[in-house]
Amino acid sequence: MADTALQKAALKSVLSLPRPLLRMLSGGGVVYEGGRTLDPRFQFLAHQARAAPSLASLTPAEARVATAQAMKAMEGILESGVAIESLLLSAAGEPIGARGYRPRDQDSNAPVVVWAHMGGGVIGDLDTSQSFCTLLAAIGRCPVISVDYRLAPEHRFPAGLEDVLDAYRWARTNAVQFGAPPGQAAIGGDSMGGNFAAVICQELRRHGEPQPAFQLLLYPAVDVASETQSMTTYADAYPLSRELMVWFMGHYLGPGDDPADPKLSPLKASDLSGLAPAIVATAGFDPLVDQGEAYARRLRAAGAPVAYRCYDNLAHGFAAFTGVVPAADVACREIAGLVREAIEGRLC
Repeated sequence: MADTALQKAALKSVLSLPRPLLRMLSGGGVVYEGGRTLDPRFQFLAHQARAAPSLASLTPAEARVATAQAMKAMEGILESGVAIESLLLSAAGEPIGARGYRPRDQDSNAPVVVWAHMGGGVIGDLDTSQSFCTLLAAIGRCPVISVDYRLAPEHRFPAGLEDVLDAYRWARTNAVQFGAPPGQAAIGGDSMGGNFAAVICQELRRHGEPQPAFQLLLYPAVDVASETQSMTTYADAYPLSRELMVWFMGHYLGPGDDPADPKLSPLKASDLSGLAPAIVATAGFDPLVDQGEAYARRLRAAGAPVAYRCYDNLAHGFAAFTGVVPAADVACREIAGLVREAIEGRLC
């Protein structure tokens, strides 16, 4: 823990240097691609990452350890006034581990928000999103349940998705335990967690169940079957590259799985009508930026209220970098503010 604190302090000190000096330490001038300029702090982090082995060269177990260590140095502070508790959800099948977040000034009308962390379905854990979950609870004034879903390749598709769906149904049934109105729940996630959230809304509609109060999709992976322009423009981006996406899907999908199945690629669904109001946020320097924007457009065209934001200067996974990239912290606070607007019925 002490080593992590020292590493984080040293990193924050370096990243506090003037922008021109940061860019010089990052190998040169401004990174400008696809009409966007990368935040100099992300530029520095990307430059440093090139000296380390690519996650795609590691085993899933090794990648989990390496990512957990790196994220500890990047994460933001935990918001004050938010109580945190370990949970074990008695959902369908085996019990599911989770973590609950309750703000001191919780709105009694706010739904419980079920959250799924990023990681391509292969890496990540409850700590990955802990800082963001406290921020979401504090600013949204809502209870949050983060789900410790099963990971591939030990548990391939659709195991993780089913865990989050089961957790959502459990939270909806037990909402009053968390100070939320009976039967009121929302769904959210980032990256692969955003994939789960989008698919779950479609699955609930297919089963004739009520839609969540809203869906919160951060830089979501909503099409694992197609190549878009951003896949080429940002193919070598940090921290998510096209190579790493291929590695994730190689572990996540089974030999008989069809990437175009809407349960894997919700953007492929022919009909998006009747789905929950959505907050969709993308990062500019991200192979997934095109598909996140396309999903927001299609939801809006299908009649769903949608708030879409693209944070052009940021990179994929920015919710995990709020401790060292101030612009990421600002973005996450704006997103949490949009959640507050959704709870108050002001989302548009």
